[in-house]
Amino acid sequence: MKAIVLSAGQGKRLLPLTASEPKCMLPVEGEQSVLEVQLRALARCGVERATVVVGFGAQHVEGFLGGTRIPGLAVETLYNPFYAMSDNLATCWLARHGMDQDFVLLNGDTLFEDSVLHRLLEGPPAPITVTVDHKRVYDDDDMKVSIDDGGRLLAIGKNLKPEMVNGESIGLLCFRGFGPKLFREALDRTIRVPGALGAWYLSVVNELAQDVAVDTASIRGFWWREIDSPEDLVEVRRSLPSRRERPDRRLSAVGAGS
Repeated sequence: MKAIVLSAGQGKRLLPLTASEPKCMLPVEGEQSVLEVQLRALARCGVERATVVVGFGAQHVEGFLGGTRIPGLAVETLYNPFYAMSDNLATCWLARHGMDQDFVLLNGDTLFEDSVLHRLLEGPPAPITVTVDHKRVYDDDDMKVSIDDGGRLLAIGKNLKPEMVNGESIGLLCFRGFGPKLFREALDRTIRVPGALGAWYLSVVNELAQDVAVDTASIRGFWWREIDSPEDLVEVRRSLPSRRERPDRRLSAVGAGS
């Protein structure tokens, strides 16, 4: 299994902390950055290779990776020269040639306890699986999902009607079997559409869900956070050290329903 980590953005909502370094290099656990915490989690869960797509402050990421060894994980970078004028669909498209086998796709600002990734990787295999969580109220910034009773994804996007919403994507997906080819070909088609530079890659997943079965993996009750604001960063620094993997949580994750 390999991973593609989308870390090309600056994180402007975190200015001035991200004035020179990208969001993924902010420390969140002692001196460990967002990216280091992600890569170590991937390695602990059995991922063997990772491609980190970089853009803003790429030299900082490359310098860190050049001087840091993640046991069990081979890491390379891919530069997105269009990071300042594009959203993550284009960043994802640039990494399409690495989508030649089963892989995990991870947003560069999503952190999670190991049980989340175990839940995704050890669940029933599907061409495309979207990791989702659930809460009582969803805001405008949430990447909302609509799911049927069998766990199949019906729709995903920020603008879903409230009556359709029963979960949110956490920014962690798995592609297996013919899923990588499906996704790669869909990215190639979508990047040619006007406005694609300003689109999210999950819009591609939304389109695919209308024609093929896209599964979901529920991680209800497990810890994860997305870092968008200074308040998010403070909360992650407070809560992350207490969320290290415990064997009982992994077992309960594998047995949990979608």
